[in-house]
Amino acid sequence: MATDIDINRIQKDIFIEHKGEPYRVLDYEHVKPGKGQAFVRVKAKNMLTGNVTEITYKSSDRIPLADFEQVYSTYSYNDGENYYFMNTQTYDMVAVPKEKIEDEIKFLKEGLEVIVFFYKNQPIGIELPKHVELEVVETEPAFKGDTQAGGTKPAKLETGAVIQVPFFVKEGDIVKVDTRTGAYIERVKESK
Repeated sequence: MATDIDINRIQKDIFIEHKGEPYRVLDYEHVKPGKGQAFVRVKAKNMLTGNVTEITYKSSDRIPLADFEQVYSTYSYNDGENYYFMNTQTYDMVAVPKEKIEDEIKFLKEGLEVIVFFYKNQPIGIELPKHVELEVVETEPAFKGDTQAGGTKPAKLETGAVIQVPFFVKEGDIVKVDTRTGAYIERVKESK
């Protein structure tokens, strides 16, 4: 039995049910027009499809919370179709289908701690840490004078992801990456 809350108590990152599907609240705005009833505009991500949509509720509405669970887990391995995570509390292995986490795979490495999302007891996705540290395995060498220009070049990371990095970054360096945007943040450790 789903619980519901008053729309005026909505918060970021809670999980709501809309048209029978789970959504994660990304943002919301209380709107009080000059005429007419106040309403709440909610920007939410469908946890089954990954689509982001805007949903409008009247200020008097009650909305159902989704039957959702978040489990802290550690990434172990994949078999090509499923990615396996170990629950850090029970040590149970959970298989998440590849198509549910295609965007996150590019920053996923063995031993990384993530949150696995369950909807009605089925794993439907993961949340990566906001930043990860990964090794640069392939990039063009810098040329004299390049570092002065402040430009960027592509670099392939140990997970297969390709990001833009400053010219001074070289193969073997460890870089910090923002998993939400795929943007380079800083060089953590320089290669020997």
